[in-house]
Parts: sequence; C-alpha cells; structure tokens
Amino acid sequence: MAEPLKIDVRDIAGKTVGSIELDASVFSEDVNEHLLWEVVKWQRAKARSGTAMTKTRGEVRGSKIKPWRQKGTGRARSGDRSSPIWVGGGQTFGPRPRDYEYSMPRKARRKALRAALSLRAREQKIIVLDEFPAQGGKTRAVTGALRALGAPQPTSKVLIVEASDNAELVRGTRNLRACKWLAPEGLNVYDVLNHETLVLTRSALERVQDALRPVARTAAES
Repeated sequence: MAEPLKIDVRDIAGKTVGSIELDASVFSEDVNEHLLWEVVKWQRAKARSGTAMTKTRGEVRGSKIKPWRQKGTGRARSGDRSSPIWVGGGQTFGPRPRDYEYSMPRKARRKALRAALSLRAREQKIIVLDEFPAQGGKTRAVTGALRALGAPQPTSKVLIVEASDNAELVRGTRNLRACKWLAPEGLNVYDVLNHETLVLTRSALERVQDALRPVARTAAES
C-alpha cells in the first residue's frame, strides 16, 4: 500500500492554515497513458452533436428537368440540375445525423480519473483550500485569490472544484477564459488533463475521494 500523500491546506490569501492527507488509493494510481487516451476519446465522442447533414440529390430543391436533350448538342450527357456533378446539386455519401456515443466500462473510467489526479499530484499541481469565498460573485475576487495561490489568470489554466451551492464562486468564474468551475460529481479526465492546476476545497476533495475510492473485494469475489 502506498504511503499517504500530505498536502498543505491554504486560504485564499495563499497562507498555509493546515494540512491534509490525500487518499493513497485515489492519488497513487499508476498512470496508463493509453487508458487516459481511451477515456478522453470516449468523452469527446459523447460531446459531439452529430448534427452535420448534407442533402442528397433527392432532397435538393429545384427543377428536375433535363437541361438539354441527350444527343446533338455537342455537350456531355447530363441529367437534372440536382445531380452531384453540378454546383448546388446534391452530395454523394455526405454526412448524415448520427450518434457518436459509445459505452465504456465504469471501472476503466474511474481508474483513468484516479490516474489523472495522481499525475497532477506528482507534478504538485493540486492546491487545496480551506474554503473559497468570492465576495459578491466578483471575477476580481477570484482572480485575486488565484494570483495569491500562484496561478495567475489568464496565463495559467485552472480547474476549480467546489460544490454548486457556492453560487458566488460559480458566478465569479464565468468570465475567466482560462479558468473553469466544476462540481465534485462532474470531475472528469478531460478537464483534469486540459488544465495545468487543480484547485479543490477541502470539502470537495473529501467528496472526490469518497467517490473514487476503490471498493474492497470480498473473499467470494477474489
């Protein structure tokens, strides 16, 4: 069993106010790059709208009359104007609305998320806050706190994980281009890897660890 990782708990002024141990079962996962790639690909596939569409020759609006007679004009034989060979005609084998989503095992997704968090922990890119108030929901309050924590905006991409009931923080992060807020239950591999620094409150960290802690196998299962 890996040794627990100890990390400082700070306030929004950047001062250390305590410490907390990261659960080794969550933050000491082996980093499998191929698994991370698979999960990110799965997430991006789920996010695709799948609404791209082109019209076939039967759907293009316009006359279906043959533009000139078949023989005797000196020009190539041609059908109607909706043929794919004409500008403005239908498309052959063009995209049609479809669903790109596919399934992936839940255990693999959880393992990949633990690996992504473990990677950030090893890089010392995880910041734990006692709490994250944002007075009046002002963007200025959020940027000031991130600057004090060593993650100034917009030069650093920051992912803030905090409960959705902190409405002022949610509102204060909306205008930050390089900063994103997520609720603990919405934490995912793509966002963790897409942001350089991960900022969690103590309560959010506990919820993430409770959700990702591997379930102990019973004697009958082993």
